[in-house]
Amino acid sequence: MQSIDVSRLIDHARFNRFHWTVLFWCALIIVFDGYDLVIYGVVLPVLMKEWALSPLQAGALGSYALFGMMAGAMVFGPLSDRIGRKKAITMCVILFSGFTVLNGFARNPTEFGLCRFLAGLGIGGVMPNVVALMSEYAPRKIRSTLVAIMFSGYSVGGMLSAGLGIVMLPTLGWQSVFFVAGIPLLLLPVIMKFLPESVGFMIRQGRDDEARAILERIEPGFKAGADQSLSMPAIQSRGTPLLDLFRDGRAFQTLMLWVAFFCCLLMVYALNSWLPKLMSKAGYGLGSSLGFLLVLNFGAIFGAVGGGWLGDRLNLPRVLAAFFAVAALSISLLGFNSPSVVLHGLIAVAGATTIGSQILLYACGAQFYSMAMRSTGLGWASGIGRNGAIIGPIMGGALMAMEMPLQGNFMAFAAPGAIACLAMGLFALRQERLLPVEAPAPARAAGAA
Repeated sequence: MQSIDVSRLIDHARFNRFHWTVLFWCALIIVFDGYDLVIYGVVLPVLMKEWALSPLQAGALGSYALFGMMAGAMVFGPLSDRIGRKKAITMCVILFSGFTVLNGFARNPTEFGLCRFLAGLGIGGVMPNVVALMSEYAPRKIRSTLVAIMFSGYSVGGMLSAGLGIVMLPTLGWQSVFFVAGIPLLLLPVIMKFLPESVGFMIRQGRDDEARAILERIEPGFKAGADQSLSMPAIQSRGTPLLDLFRDGRAFQTLMLWVAFFCCLLMVYALNSWLPKLMSKAGYGLGSSLGFLLVLNFGAIFGAVGGGWLGDRLNLPRVLAAFFAVAALSISLLGFNSPSVVLHGLIAVAGATTIGSQILLYACGAQFYSMAMRSTGLGWASGIGRNGAIIGPIMGGALMAMEMPLQGNFMAFAAPGAIACLAMGLFALRQERLLPVEAPAPARAAGAA
């Protein structure tokens, strides 16, 4: 019986309507995921005043969602390898959308924190799954670009959150911005109808007829005969998925990826949580401070898409190392008195190289891990990184409580960028050393796709 290499067929397919469909629905999910995540930084100045929160209490309250995200990434990443991407994504959307809406009914910090934790389970769990799904179906030549475009929905969501905050907070109160998060629950039946299941999961489950139908949409000229079997060596796992992340020479790069995720997410969540408050302390009004948050996320779109484009043509880990170096520099300069145009430019660059780099790290992980361990690898990298995301808001609160000068706050936020730059530089060096040896192996090449 003739065997069809599914990975090769997907790698060399031309971008078509099917790919647009996957890109659109995955990006839409990430838009609302980003909205639900950034919303805390938007309402933070109002909550601190209404509930008389100290900076340390506010930082701790912001970390509840991040604890949930860490648990969600570690649970739903590996779980989707067992129950399928669509089921895992559905569960995550219900969690992050439903409990964000309930946040609007919170009467005190305890209720608010509980809802943020439960919403965080879905926010953290959905990210590795939509990245894995987009990576699985994207043609190889434009894989980094498509993942970056899809994940830039996170920044669109952040901009939407900041923009609605500017409009709604003064007149409708902080609760109103949380109620907007219920829209994905209304769209969920449509999303699940059009979002495809992982083809690798279908083959592993013996659902070959469904997989053939998907392949015919990926490559319209493809027709699988009854005497042809579907082959996808990359989906075969050899045991405990977590241990696979450290086998076959992957241990060092796995650890460097975790370090980069940790440092990057620390910078992202420190800035998203405290940038409006720091700018308010520096003398800017609430509207202007939220405008800086909007610029931060606007810059991230250009960083993600531009970095993805560069990553497809150059070496993505090296691109990331350069981005982190620029992030450290731009964040350091935010603490100094600069003209408005320069300040907005620095914030945009900081967004491009922090939030944009977070997006590119997912693309880098998706390329590094084979399909069998992709969700597990991304889930654990994201989960480990959430420790940095938890520390970021708390660190910002501690710095505020210490009454550090503005320059000291931003210098502290910039330091992880230098560490992440070193980690990705070492990742790239290791990759280049191993590439000449590993490239000729057909199964390996398919797995890295």
